[in-house]
Amino acid sequence: MHLAPGYPSSLRRELCERNHKFAQKHKLDYVLSYGAEPVVVYAPNHAGDCHGNFYGPSYGAIVKRPEWARRLDKIHAQGRRALPRADRRWRELDSCISSDALLMNIFCCPRVCNSKEVAGKLGTEITEVPEFGHKARVPLKLPEPKEDSGRKRKAPVERFDRTEVDMKLGTLLVEAKLTETDFQRQANALVESYRDLEEVFEVEELPRAGDDYVCYQLIRNVLAAHASGNSFCVMLDARRPDLLEQWHQVLRCVRDSNLRTRCKVLQWQELATTLPPGLKKFLAEKYGIEC
Repeated sequence: MHLAPGYPSSLRRELCERNHKFAQKHKLDYVLSYGAEPVVVYAPNHAGDCHGNFYGPSYGAIVKRPEWARRLDKIHAQGRRALPRADRRWRELDSCISSDALLMNIFCCPRVCNSKEVAGKLGTEITEVPEFGHKARVPLKLPEPKEDSGRKRKAPVERFDRTEVDMKLGTLLVEAKLTETDFQRQANALVESYRDLEEVFEVEELPRAGDDYVCYQLIRNVLAAHASGNSFCVMLDARRPDLLEQWHQVLRCVRDSNLRTRCKVLQWQELATTLPPGLKKFLAEKYGIEC
């Protein structure tokens, strides 16, 4: 499988430079990570009513809804090694390159999920409230039955992979990407433990590298959509044609035409055309996401 490594690093560099200017212009609380290409990492203000990495109305809505606010607490995995010490531990969504923060900036903004234009882009209902970090149920194969010992055998219990999906909006599952390198690799044995893999995909055509399947997150989420009857959407940046190519490689392997129509891709730039003017301006200045 051919990948273009220059795209993620180029976008990461652009976002870091853009956010450094953004933070200085608006006098926001931030630090720079260590390393050759420092990442801007924001902190909430002391009052806790605003945060440099978030659009004001979106952040206001997040802190008022406990299930959304809990997403802000996830600790930054490299915080202790890559960031200066601070009064609070750094969080994943403090980072200017966090795709989860971008997703919440958009879908936690008032008047977005009840917008007819947004619903039209996504194929969702206008009254739906997003659920972030949804635990999708992907059925696993049942273990091989043991040799008959003469005892009455219990019916096998269904097993599921409950891996997290970035967002669920009504019947739509969403995977959000920004500067991530790819859709992750996973060992053959784990991917082939999914019950419906052969039913859903032309397995021999799926992209692989050595003993791994690549685009694992896409494979898993298409299987989740199949099992639940939901739709699935990948949201990515127009500056990432490499991710778009990977998506099409997986989509071509989906066997059922009905499931293929329930799987879609949407670029942040396309979505931005439907958003409120203030949010649209924020995304253009901070992320370079322009209509």
